[in-house]
Amino acid sequence: MLNRRHLRMKVLQTLYAFSLSEDKHIKEFEKALFNSVEEVNQMYIWTLNLLDEVAEYVVLDAESRAAKFLPTEKDKILTTKLNSNTFIESLRQNRNYLELVKRYNVSWGFDPEIVRSIFAQLKDSEIYLDYLQMEDRSIHAEKDIIKHIFKKIIMKSVDIEQVFEEKFINWSVDKEVLQAMIAKTFKNFSSENAAQNKLANLTPSWDEDEEFIAELLKTAIRYSEEYQEMIAAKTKNWEADRIALMDILLMRMAISELINFPSIPVKVTINEYIELSKIFSTQKSNTFINGILDKILADLTKQGRVRKVGRGLKE
Repeated sequence: MLNRRHLRMKVLQTLYAFSLSEDKHIKEFEKALFNSVEEVNQMYIWTLNLLDEVAEYVVLDAESRAAKFLPTEKDKILTTKLNSNTFIESLRQNRNYLELVKRYNVSWGFDPEIVRSIFAQLKDSEIYLDYLQMEDRSIHAEKDIIKHIFKKIIMKSVDIEQVFEEKFINWSVDKEVLQAMIAKTFKNFSSENAAQNKLANLTPSWDEDEEFIAELLKTAIRYSEEYQEMIAAKTKNWEADRIALMDILLMRMAISELINFPSIPVKVTINEYIELSKIFSTQKSNTFINGILDKILADLTKQGRVRKVGRGLKE
């Protein structure tokens, strides 16, 4: 699921786009931010549906083999058991999943070769042949083959990665979140009663997280000139054009959190933006950002502008 670091990444990407755009309508970028978050959920449902489609494909494969004049011994082994896999059946009965498949218009019919290629890799594997012989049909036992398909085939396929890159602009960043959401789904689907099995939540608490990212984006934009002056005062020995735009945006976001988010501890804010700089900026940016933010924090603290309450009081 999307944690606060992932959400900060989303805000940073949106703020970067805003900074480069001539269009300065905040509402449009706020909408783009929420679309970026929603895209993660779409990626998640597309992946679950791909697992569903692979399971269903065994029926077509069986029909093809049944048409043979002289079926081989292997043809007799390759049954349609995967199509009635207990995990897959529970997924197909999940109302939330079915609603989201419809809402996102999910269908792998645009490239049937994707599903066919996954099954082609699966059907000759030892783990699949063992699965077909396994008598235990509990959801706990039946999840293992679905985990194998996801981890060892889907996530290692260059062709599937290319499809996701084309369909989801932030795939390279979001695939880590996708893996966590699928892992959470395997954990959540533990009951033989399908009604008790739940999809993974997009975030731990969307009501709070929605407010967090919206406010972080708006304040980082609204007070950008003020925050830039704070940064400039502490970087007088640096030429303005030598400071990376990404570094400036990371510091503006950090300052916004320090001032406007009383429930977020100071150390959490500083550490988060140092870590983000390691992902999105230059090799030495984390040291630079850390030093500048420490100086700005000292000034803000003296001015009484860093007011933390609740969990934010915990350093």
